[in-house]
Amino acid sequence: MLSTSLPLPPPSRLAGLTPARLSPGYFALVMATGILSVGCQLRGWDLLARSLLVLTAVEYALLVVLTVRRFAAYRRELAADAHDTRKAFLFFTFVAGTDVLAVGLAGQGHFTPAAVLLVIAVLTWLVLGYTIPWAAVLGRSERPVVAAANGTWFVWVVASQSVAVAAATLEPHYEAARQGLAVVAVFSWSVGCVLYAASAIFVSLRLMLYPLEPRELDPPYWVSMGAVAITVVAGARIVEMESAPMVDAVRGLVAGMSVVLWCFATWLIPVLVAVGVWRHHVHRVPLAYEPTWWSIVFPLGMYAVAGMYLGRADDLPIVEWIGQAWLWVALTAWTTVFLAMLHTVFTTRGRAPEQA
Repeated sequence: MLSTSLPLPPPSRLAGLTPARLSPGYFALVMATGILSVGCQLRGWDLLARSLLVLTAVEYALLVVLTVRRFAAYRRELAADAHDTRKAFLFFTFVAGTDVLAVGLAGQGHFTPAAVLLVIAVLTWLVLGYTIPWAAVLGRSERPVVAAANGTWFVWVVASQSVAVAAATLEPHYEAARQGLAVVAVFSWSVGCVLYAASAIFVSLRLMLYPLEPRELDPPYWVSMGAVAITVVAGARIVEMESAPMVDAVRGLVAGMSVVLWCFATWLIPVLVAVGVWRHHVHRVPLAYEPTWWSIVFPLGMYAVAGMYLGRADDLPIVEWIGQAWLWVALTAWTTVFLAMLHTVFTTRGRAPEQA
């Protein structure tokens, strides 16, 4: 028997918070916390909304620092993620996280930093929108690429719609830029709708044509619902925008589609819950913390916000009530996953070295 004296890895390593091992999708943590801040603000829970917004900003700053360090010191690992069809689209969580933080700041009256974040998000969205699909899909020699399609592909949709939400949120506060913000909002909303249709087709083909292990139906598949929910929020915000040629041309279409899409998002929830039961209860896949769990929390929070926004924009009291009630579900999920993350960190720190 040999006693191992090697030190345990730092706690953050297990949680995936080191530059070398940082998941490109970890900005889903920012997305989840930020959208709950927005939801609490809509409910009038100002203290909780401000507290969650501060936490969102801290999470965002930490992940930006880690990402910059990863780019500087671990470019090979970062490039490998960008060329991996199964995880490359997770890079778009940076865009969505940036926009969610911008919306939260705007809701608290911090319009200048929110505008700066929107500019960063738009530029990043445009760059990633052309480079990631080429690197991960079109530029690969392996075929069929559709065999690697999964729930992470919907994050591109979320990023697109987050740009629309942020632009529509800032539009009333920048008179000189109102026309430009209207164009950005309608443009990104339209692109997001088309991307959802394309992603849904590719992911559906993957599910129907190729063998599927229970482990592969992982938490990012919840983004399929979150992408619909944020499309509803973007649509509701566009409907509320002031008159502008771009907005006036689509206002009726956007209003009708928002209601249809909210219904579809509602229909998806029992399906995704059933998938989780099939994965963890029937096939006994261990239920343990991993960074992708934030990909469940964000859609839950976004669904709550979507109901509240749509209900108020289209005068649908039942939809608003469902959104308000669902916020409790989202807060419960966020608390559970956050505590699981902390538990993972501290149990790793306190674990005794194993004997071999």
